[in-house]
Amino acid sequence: MVGSFFIRIFAVEITESETMRILIVNTSERAGGAAVAAGRLLESLINNGVKAKMLVRDKETDRLTVCALPGQRRARLHFLWERFLIWLRLHFSRQHLFDIDTASCGTDITQLQEFREADIIHLHWVNQGMLSLRDIRMILDTGKTVVWTMHDIWPATAICHLTLDCRRFEQHCDYCRLLPGGGSAHDLAAQVWRRKQQMLDGRHITFVACSQWLAGEARKSALLQGQDVVSIPNPIDTHIYSPGNKKAAREALGLPLDGRIILFASQRVTNVNKGMNYLIEACRLLANRHLDMADQITVAVLGGHAEEVVAQLPFSACPLGYVSDERRIVQVYRAADVFVLPSLSENLPNTIMEAMACGVPSVGFRVGGIPEEINHRQNGYVADYRDSEDLARGIWWTLFEADQEQIRQACLQKVAHEYSQQSVAKRYLEVYETHLHRHHHV
Repeated sequence: MVGSFFIRIFAVEITESETMRILIVNTSERAGGAAVAAGRLLESLINNGVKAKMLVRDKETDRLTVCALPGQRRARLHFLWERFLIWLRLHFSRQHLFDIDTASCGTDITQLQEFREADIIHLHWVNQGMLSLRDIRMILDTGKTVVWTMHDIWPATAICHLTLDCRRFEQHCDYCRLLPGGGSAHDLAAQVWRRKQQMLDGRHITFVACSQWLAGEARKSALLQGQDVVSIPNPIDTHIYSPGNKKAAREALGLPLDGRIILFASQRVTNVNKGMNYLIEACRLLANRHLDMADQITVAVLGGHAEEVVAQLPFSACPLGYVSDERRIVQVYRAADVFVLPSLSENLPNTIMEAMACGVPSVGFRVGGIPEEINHRQNGYVADYRDSEDLARGIWWTLFEADQEQIRQACLQKVAHEYSQQSVAKRYLEVYETHLHRHHHV
């Protein structure tokens, strides 16, 4: 009797997972870390028998499971109009033009067939004209279960994606550091904060943070009090991101076949928050201390504007530019001996996960979710925050002191245990089912 009872329960769970329909919503299909993570989750769910689709403003492939937002031209005009309004509030300055999102413009998706068919609406990064706060409120008012994966802190603040040292979101956003003159009691941040409060008032969203650190930050937000916040990492396809022949990868990319290669990667290399200046300083420290090793080290820089920074490096440097082809990106990781990401603010970087899946150790600062990915002196090195000296020490340790095979295996074990598609999909299914059941019994 007991055995048959558990068999029936298991059969019900499997049936529910297979019939559950998920609609993932993200601004872009491929551009940016959130798009990559959302796309990987889509594949993970489908591979685990779930009926899932993805709705995007910017569709870039012919994948049948990815749908384009109707009226893409209008959606892009929403983006431009919203930037124009922000530009006015910044007193015609471009300094923080893309550090701020107000979600004042967007598209109502509740009448779309994909929306009506879905049991769960899973929001990801929906800024820059994809969804407005009014659109999100309309989604909530349909009564569908809503899950929202946080790829940054924006859902828990008023207008910023990075809080850095600001803690105002724990009480009420105003006097915003991103606004002219440091803002005021009734500035743009205060206005958007009130609109977000109204959007959430009497409504429920399950927020999923990609790192334990971000989940902890979100729980401190006065805006999200009473909402559920859980932590689930992004998944990675270990069939694509996997170890390979280092020499063959270097030959294909035109990189030196001998010596050690330091890799830095970012969508936009000149983004100050990605910390390229700290890598440059760390390399200068290494070059000064190890003059005899300078010709054995090369720095490969992957990302837009790479050619603008390579001249500042004391080692031989190779600007690889922006690469969108996933197979080529994998080759870049395989060619490297260490991946360095000295970001000043991070959630759970896909790039560190990708490097580790290829058996490449990483070095990064002790900030955000980076210490959750890098186990210090096991699969990489966690340097003190904004400390170029310790960053240099970590790079040297990883390249020349650590047991290379041991550290490689530690990377692969970490990815297999925590970031594989199967393990992440299972955790999301538990969230979906729990909140779908709760919703049906309210």
